[in-house]
Amino acid sequence: MAPFRPKYITFDCYGTLINFQMAEAARDIYGSQLAAPKMAEFIKDFSAYRLDEVLGDWKPYADVVHNAIERTCKRNGVTFRDEDAKTVYERVPTWGPHADVPEGLAKVAKEIPLVILSNAMNSQIMSNVEKLGAPFHAVYTAEQAQSYKPRMKGFEYMFDMLGCGPEDITHVSSSFRYDLMTAHDLGIKNKVWVNRGHEPANPYYGYQEIAGIFDLPGVFGL
Repeated sequence: MAPFRPKYITFDCYGTLINFQMAEAARDIYGSQLAAPKMAEFIKDFSAYRLDEVLGDWKPYADVVHNAIERTCKRNGVTFRDEDAKTVYERVPTWGPHADVPEGLAKVAKEIPLVILSNAMNSQIMSNVEKLGAPFHAVYTAEQAQSYKPRMKGFEYMFDMLGCGPEDITHVSSSFRYDLMTAHDLGIKNKVWVNRGHEPANPYYGYQEIAGIFDLPGVFGL
């Protein structure tokens, strides 16, 4: 059977394509205050609170970062400063892609339109996208959709903007909790999990696993 050829390949951005460095940012700011085991707990908590912060009504991503860091500091007995949260937030547009991304993306982009659906602000993301080394048909943000993943509204916004449905795309992400579980619930049958070690495998959600974006062309027989 020939590989499925979607109308669009849709991507999570931060973590999947862009090297998401929230843990490194937190370590730079708080590492001198915490022993290594406690710093590891801080980073784990920071990740959990970021997820919790995006589950309600939309708010600017600066608020997501601010609130998540403040809650993490409180839980770990660390002094919170507004300027530290601002420093972390302002790093986001400086991040570039994982090393495996540009070549694989460029090859696929020659054959199939690429789309990003990201938990980002409009003012942040294009700086990151410009570093990916491939043309994108569209870039959709949580700010535009007024909703963060893993909520469904962002995916629905993307479908409306593209004029397509779940059956027309292949969605690519390194995260089950933010992307692939929701994609499954929305009926997106064609999914690719980029195993970057963020989360354990979960075959229930039905996907093709790749080690990096350099393997993505093979998914489509390119």
